[in-house]
Amino acid sequence: MALHQEYDFVIVGAGSAGCVLAHRLSADPEIRVLLLEAGPRDAHPLIHIPVGNSRIIPKPRFNWQYETEPQPHLDGRRILWPRGKMLGGSSSINGMVYIRGHARDYDLWRQQGLAGWSFADVLPYFKRAEGNVRGADAFHGADGPLTVSNAAHDHVLFDAFVAAGTEAGYPANPDFNGPEQEGFGRYQFNIRNGRRWSAAAAYLKPVLGRRNLTVVTGALTERVLFEGEQAIGVRYRRDGRTHDVRAAREVILSGGAVNSPQLLMLSGIGPADELKEVGIAPRLDRPEVGRNLQDHLCVHTVHASKTTTLTDRLVRTEHGAVSIARAFLTRSGPAAGFPLEGGAFIRTSDSLEMPDVQFHFSAGNLLSLIRRPFAGHSQDHTRPDAFMCHACQLRPESRGAIRLRSADPADAPAIGPDYLSTDGDRRTLREGFKAMRDVMHQPSLARLSDGEIWPDDAPRTDAEIDAFIRATGGTVYHPVGTCRMGADDGAVVDGNLRVKGVAGLRVVDASVMPTLVGGNTHAPTVMIAEKASDMILDRAAPEPELYA
Repeated sequence: MALHQEYDFVIVGAGSAGCVLAHRLSADPEIRVLLLEAGPRDAHPLIHIPVGNSRIIPKPRFNWQYETEPQPHLDGRRILWPRGKMLGGSSSINGMVYIRGHARDYDLWRQQGLAGWSFADVLPYFKRAEGNVRGADAFHGADGPLTVSNAAHDHVLFDAFVAAGTEAGYPANPDFNGPEQEGFGRYQFNIRNGRRWSAAAAYLKPVLGRRNLTVVTGALTERVLFEGEQAIGVRYRRDGRTHDVRAAREVILSGGAVNSPQLLMLSGIGPADELKEVGIAPRLDRPEVGRNLQDHLCVHTVHASKTTTLTDRLVRTEHGAVSIARAFLTRSGPAAGFPLEGGAFIRTSDSLEMPDVQFHFSAGNLLSLIRRPFAGHSQDHTRPDAFMCHACQLRPESRGAIRLRSADPADAPAIGPDYLSTDGDRRTLREGFKAMRDVMHQPSLARLSDGEIWPDDAPRTDAEIDAFIRATGGTVYHPVGTCRMGADDGAVVDGNLRVKGVAGLRVVDASVMPTLVGGNTHAPTVMIAEKASDMILDRAAPEPELYA
């Protein structure tokens, strides 16, 4: 096999993990790195305006626009699964919330036999990545590429949300990434000076001038190339032409929880019987490739507001385009931050040792942007003069799968999360919904509310709540687990993220998480890539940092 271009490392996918790896691996000028991305560059100006994602997400140029198979426990509905398709990947379209998850999440990974993955082990990598505006301390870094900033909006509804949480009996928490996660407070964001600070902005853009780093966009990787059991490169298609490139040291898959298992299966690594069904000759029978899919399912409530909301300002006061122009020119105004600034982590039972439900609270109605970007006033639950809250279950028991539809790399895979397939998941989300609703009716928020408008039929019984969740529940866009890391024989990758059964091939992205962490997944994915860069270059890990 003649491969005319050779690099030391070929990275597939320029998302949250791929950008980190490109930055860290190319820091040595003697190491040649190729970064392949199926989407375009992130040149569209709305990508970098914090609320601009409402206009970017509908564009297939920037979004894979996946959807799930009909979900049996969600009234047979298909759930939209937007995933970023550009430099920065999903970090270029996400809500930018910076959350690491609970320390216990990583300690549980260590207890599963994954040495080096306890919270004490990964904390130095979180800190290495982080440039927190609050400064450095035992839990935070201040000098890393990934800017972490405070909430941008000073709005009475956010203060009321935290006060309502304390009125409902929960603690206030000034730092969800500090010593304790539980409580009510304000999120921090990956926003820098009024601009989205994606993985591409933080890690890739500053090093694009390196001569040893090549970035190719519009490149759909079709399969990994092998000689025997050794991965030697990849084949990708760009502008109608096929290119084969060699990786002298390693091929690294960073396509995320959908695309990384898809590419493994297209390359003959996966459940052998399923591969044969779509005409792919199995190279390695790995039944768990694509399995173990986990995601955060959420349900929300909406209240009409007695006070002007952030989406009021976006939609009605400044008429959308004015807000965008103001954010672009002055880095200020309602479009220069993200409305989903209120946060909480709660336990639905006192018997639990850590929170099992997360709230995202907005001092505006995001549905007024998603329904039709910058739509005019309406009287239904998508109206802009409203505020809303989401509740999601943090550690679902349900497990789904990614499967190939065909051997064509351009065909979207079948996505089957199997949401709410266990009694435990249904019970937890039901109790989370009740707790959210209780908070939204506490005095501090009630005085600013003009009434609950979603759910509009006011379900109260468990059966009615379950029916509402089945009819309206949706994703928080945190899929993980489909190339599970583990010490057992069934795991797809080992604790060093090497694909088991072959050489020269790793997976570095959210797909390697054995279990979903209790929070948003961008920051943990960046951490995984930071840690992987040391593994790949055979550098010693930093000393574990003990915490109280």
